[in-house]
Amino acid sequence: MANRVQIPTNNSALIAMIADEDTVVGFLLAGVGNVDIRRKTNYLIVDAKTTVKQIEDAFKEFTTREDIAIVLISQYVANMIRFLVDSYNKPVPAILEIPSKDHPYDPAHDSVLSRVKYLFNTESVASGRR
Repeated sequence: MANRVQIPTNNSALIAMIADEDTVVGFLLAGVGNVDIRRKTNYLIVDAKTTVKQIEDAFKEFTTREDIAIVLISQYVANMIRFLVDSYNKPVPAILEIPSKDHPYDPAHDSVLSRVKYLFNTESVASGRR
């Protein structure tokens, strides 16, 4: 148990969003949005004008902020920065890929699901089960 990663506990933590406008607006209406005193938001609306660099920068910012516990990212956006999403391995903030209205969810591309499958395959091979 000494090797366990300590998860910081705050009184409150935010959910960050990187997704299309409809998805972000839905979550904003549910109360997920936040703007701090420096006018920094906890979301990025991705449209046709959004560059991959802007998506990468938002992902890096959200995954390094102390006040964010979960980053929700539309799967089609995650596919644009797949190398970053797949290389991210910290427990907090958790990265969750979600579907969007125009792009259905494909479990074959989900990095979390692929890691879970890998762990279960490793455990079944180690225990002699298949």
